Amino acid sequence: MRHEPDSTGTLRPALVATAVSLLMFGLAYPAAVVMVGRAAFPAQARGSLIERDGRAIGSDLVGQRFEGNGYLTGRPSAVGYDPAAVAGSNLAPSHPALREAVAARARAIADREIGAPTRLPVDALTASGAGIDPHISPAYAELQVARIALARGIAPQQVREVIARHTRMPTLGVLGQPRVHVLGVNLALDDSRVHDESPAP
Repeated sequence: MRHEPDSTGTLRPALVATAVSLLMFGLAYPAAVVMVGRAAFPAQARGSLIERDGRAIGSDLVGQRFEGNGYLTGRPSAVGYDPAAVAGSNLAPSHPALREAVAARARAIADREIGAPTRLPVDALTASGAGIDPHISPAYAELQVARIALARGIAPQQVREVIARHTRMPTLGVLGQPRVHVLGVNLALDDSRVHDESPAP
């Protein structure tokens, strides 16, 4: 007489292992990571928010669009600085649409900036892969100094000093490039409220 194998002995351990794995890696481990993160890095765990008067006005990690001649302009964004839609244009360097966009940005910079050079920084013309970079290169920041100084009626050197205070060096001295935090500069410019008697040239 043929007997069917009893699967109870193998099914129960499998179910127990599945349940334990779900509890450990689906609940316990994520909860532990969140708790450690909040304890060791409270600001970063909350999104590196920048607050003024108890209200979040931005994040240290996310770029924003700034309008007005008195503000530092960030890197172009292919997604309108929307952190929920981070992406680049995904266009090849030879794509006509990308070439047209770069040319349009170059013309806009030539119209907006005082004494803009023919050769422009790459980050002034192209969007990043994420589209929400909070930093620009020191070269792109320097390109905007004259415009900001004129709009605010302060000396260009004052603008440069603010930019220098918000320039971050490569991580550990070797990772990345020097970079200027756009939101930090603009907040500092607004906070300083420094004005000269006459606009600087």
